[in-house]
Amino acid sequence: MALSDFPRYPLMFGPSPVHPMRRLSEHLGGPAIWAKREDCNSGLAYGGNKVRKLEYLVPEALEQGADTLVSIGGFQSNHTRQVAAVAAHLGLRCVLVQEKWVNWPDALNDRVGNIMLSRIMGAEVRLDPSGFGIGFKDSWRTALDDVRARGGVPYAIPAGASDHRLGGLGFAHWAHEVAAQEAELGVFFDTIVVCTVTGSTHAGMIAGFADLPPGPRPRRVIGIDASATLTETRAQVERIARGTAALIGLGRDLREDEITVLEGWAGEEYGIPVASTLDAIRLVGGLEGVILDPVYEGKSMAGLIDLVRTGEIGADSTVLYAHLGGQPALNAYSALFTA
Repeated sequence: MALSDFPRYPLMFGPSPVHPMRRLSEHLGGPAIWAKREDCNSGLAYGGNKVRKLEYLVPEALEQGADTLVSIGGFQSNHTRQVAAVAAHLGLRCVLVQEKWVNWPDALNDRVGNIMLSRIMGAEVRLDPSGFGIGFKDSWRTALDDVRARGGVPYAIPAGASDHRLGGLGFAHWAHEVAAQEAELGVFFDTIVVCTVTGSTHAGMIAGFADLPPGPRPRRVIGIDASATLTETRAQVERIARGTAALIGLGRDLREDEITVLEGWAGEEYGIPVASTLDAIRLVGGLEGVILDPVYEGKSMAGLIDLVRTGEIGADSTVLYAHLGGQPALNAYSALFTA
């Protein structure tokens, strides 16, 4: 099958916008930096990268007669907020397991931001003290069993919609969307920078770009690890990328050099911002009026900035920064921004 053969349920406004970040580019004195804005891709609860993934999961859920979407994430999961929004939009019920993924002391961590929005949208929110992990959890399996026990038909969506057979399709389509926008704008993005944690956003891009004809020069997709569990994350990215490539009929094995996950900006724990995170948030906010979050985008932007400053991304490059969303989580980190 080709990517175009998979059904897709439209949940976005259309292609997410692409725009140059001219003041950031000038400040860094290096490549031309652009952003592709998944943070404003949909009218559903502020959008985000998971809405794009869910476009490919929804047809299967509806075909199976599901009446409840069941997913899992941290207290401030962007993903679970987007699952709740899609469920509300479709008239389905939603059960969310929200684990204490982040060792963060904010007393309102389980009441503001993403989790508050999920509650507003009618999701059944189950708080769980378990820590961070991208694998399958017993609490999630229990939630699925509970839906079945009360006569419902659950549709299981793993963390980040990632470890799912169709989880990489949304961002394989994103790569094709980028190619169409390049043709329209008359540019070529030789470097893509994206945050990676549960893996399918980055993995889908890898498979999607591999599925395209060769460009005028080599293109690389750089994943910036924000999980602080690099070995596990890279393995998941590779597995999902290879699975997605096979699913869309790539017809060849992905090369090792197509799978790049860099460490150095995650800090010691998932979800805990470090100095470079906060510096990146303030720099981009002050120069561009673009808001980043402290869990994902602040870390991937910190990586981009350092890669430009060290010359790893050359001055002659044209860079596309994938802004995946996540700003509602800022509410749980308000103590960091009192001045």
